[in-house]
Amino acid sequence: MSSRTTLGLSAPDLSGLDGSGLKVAVVAAQWHGTVMTGLLDGALRGLVDSGVHDPAVIRVPGSFELPVACASLADHFDALVALGVIIRGGTPHFDYVCDAATRGITDVAVRTKTPIGFGILTCDDEAQALDRAGLEGSHEDKGYEAAQAAIATLTALSTALASGPS
Repeated sequence: MSSRTTLGLSAPDLSGLDGSGLKVAVVAAQWHGTVMTGLLDGALRGLVDSGVHDPAVIRVPGSFELPVACASLADHFDALVALGVIIRGGTPHFDYVCDAATRGITDVAVRTKTPIGFGILTCDDEAQALDRAGLEGSHEDKGYEAAQAAIATLTALSTALASGPS
C-alpha cells in the first residue's frame, strides 16, 4: 500500500488480495478535476496493489452518467470501479444526482452480478471531497478503498461459488 494511502476509520484490512488475471474497468466522472485526479490515481494504485494489471479507464462527464456506463461495461469485465464527486449546492440537484447515481450503480451490480466498487463522494463542500480524495494531505483515499472493495467482493464471491453449496 502506498504511503499516501490512508484508509477510513474502521476500514477492513484488504491487504493480500490477488486480482491477477482479472479484467477490471474504472469508470470515472470528470467534474471536480482535482478531486477526480486523486480518486482515479488511488483506484489505480489499489488495483495494482491487488495484482490487477492494465485496468481500462473510461471517462464520463459526471456522476449521473456512471450507471449507464457501468451497465454497458458490466458484461465485459470481471469487476468495475465507479468514481465520482457530487458536492452539495444551493438546489435539490445534489439530492437527485446522488440518488440516481447510487440507485443506478446498485441496480447494475445486482442485475449483472458484477462487483462495482463504489467510489462516489457525496460531500457538503469541496474541502470534504479533497480530504477523501487520496491527494497529498488527504485523510482518506476513497478511490483506493473502492478499487480494493471491488476485488475483495469478486474474490469472496468466486471462493464461495467455487466451494459449492454446503
